[in-house]
Amino acid sequence: MNKPDNANSGQIRTRPYSFRESEMLRQQGVHPVLARLYSARGLKSKQELSTELSALHAPSGLLQIDRAAIFLADAIAADKRFIIVADYDCDGATACAVALRGLRMLGAQVEFIVPNRFEYGYGLTPEIVEMIVSTSKGLGTTPPDIIITVDNGIASVEGVAQAKLHGIDVVVTDHHLPGATLPDARVIVNPNQPDCEFPSKNLAGVGVMFYVLLALRAEMRRRGIFDQTNQPKLDSLLDLVALGTVADVVKLDANNRILVAQGLKRMRAGKMHAGVAALFRVAGRQPQNASPFDLGFAIGPRLNAAGRMDDMKVGIECLTTDDDGRAWEIAQQLNTLNSERREKEAEMQDVALLLLEDFQAQDSNTLCVFDESWHQGVIGIVASRLKDKFYRPTITFAPGGPGVIKGSGRSIPGFHLRDALDLVSKHHPGLIQKFGGHAMAAGLTIGAADLDQFTSAFERVGQQLLEPAQMQRLVETDGALEESFYSLEFIQLLAQQVWGQGFPAPTFSDEFRLISQRVLKERHLKLQLEKNGQRYDAIWFGHTDNLPAKVQVAFRLDANEYNGVSRVQLLVEHIEASGS
Repeated sequence: MNKPDNANSGQIRTRPYSFRESEMLRQQGVHPVLARLYSARGLKSKQELSTELSALHAPSGLLQIDRAAIFLADAIAADKRFIIVADYDCDGATACAVALRGLRMLGAQVEFIVPNRFEYGYGLTPEIVEMIVSTSKGLGTTPPDIIITVDNGIASVEGVAQAKLHGIDVVVTDHHLPGATLPDARVIVNPNQPDCEFPSKNLAGVGVMFYVLLALRAEMRRRGIFDQTNQPKLDSLLDLVALGTVADVVKLDANNRILVAQGLKRMRAGKMHAGVAALFRVAGRQPQNASPFDLGFAIGPRLNAAGRMDDMKVGIECLTTDDDGRAWEIAQQLNTLNSERREKEAEMQDVALLLLEDFQAQDSNTLCVFDESWHQGVIGIVASRLKDKFYRPTITFAPGGPGVIKGSGRSIPGFHLRDALDLVSKHHPGLIQKFGGHAMAAGLTIGAADLDQFTSAFERVGQQLLEPAQMQRLVETDGALEESFYSLEFIQLLAQQVWGQGFPAPTFSDEFRLISQRVLKERHLKLQLEKNGQRYDAIWFGHTDNLPAKVQVAFRLDANEYNGVSRVQLLVEHIEASGS
């Protein structure tokens, strides 16, 4: 079998699971295959599958959230003016929309600003504060009393200090990992800040803001402003919470699965905001069958395209308008931007592969690449594609202004990217001008002249932190699937569950005999496979390999519709020659 040159194609491994725990789940009424799948993902009880809002962790577990609720309730009572400072990705846009809609429901005077990533970079910077102040003066008004950050702010030490100089209080709501110094904000709500014991560290920025609204509403109930019968229905925001949570690729732990499941439930029932409905329509997706896959790969990218290619203000307007016509108009605009993003991404990927023609993955633990022509808004996607191809922590760089370049990185399991950048920064003070992020994704700014030094320093950290086994891609599967479950009914059952980051959708593996293979559009393999006399259609996207007669196949089940008829199809994830 031919393998792609210089790519880490991986090997199949079956996820372990506890037969005892699987059997207990089955006895509690869980479908036998689902019981095995859930056990392999660490679930021990049917209770952990609850998707009811009552099963959410209480807001009180978040450090400082009660202080935030009291401060915000006092500010609303005093008619103080708020401004939201948002981030320019899907999580930031949904968090902004949730903040605007929720705070207005609760009586606040609130507007928003989203920094243009190409002019101001990320987060609440001193420049953003000055822009807020000068814009207010230009309009003949006083600056806002309070800034609320959503999906950013934990690293905005200088920006918060600048706001305080102007007498503006700052409430930070964020989920990113903090640096050595926290900003001197009035309140910080972030499950990942020191001493916060909130059980779920995986809330997205939009999830944190939703929790702040829950706590604020509870405080206003305590004050007699609302009661259970007349309080604003914050669950109406859950379609936005689900979209931001899935699109930000945070781990879908039990708490996040509840938020996503509730949002999907609303979408399937047609209870979603005009902009979300318009995005489903423009993407050609059916909201009555809404899935995490739709949010992550169809709706989220169209929203993200605004921040990548233009300005996220238009994306936030899509999520905050109640005018169906305006929502559809913006959704079409976002769709066009997404097409432009895909074209730019393809161009950049071609350039990257040319630049990496001589790159030998086996000789390196990390990968850094830069080109003068690259678009700052798309480098993260290109980094992700290169990481997938070479299976190395990857950072791609684009011009970021006079004398600087900006990088976006994606990592592999076991290599914490933000911590790795922190190590580089400690070993080489001043080399990285700014950085931040998560375990699997991070961003940074360095001097244009410092790329070679950074590349060497990053590689040394990679050599220090990565073992050879970690750089061998493992295709994790759930093993063989009984023949009776190769069915449309079972596919529908799987589609009703909430799968995603940290709770992966099922991938099965088995040995098949290859009956036929042909190449479609010079890019994809269409296969017919056979096992125990049963034949299955299969497709392997992006591969044209010549396969042997017996193969071990890792695959996902899919319902392929053609001429109005649905049939089971195997979506191939990986194929290797069978040993038998």
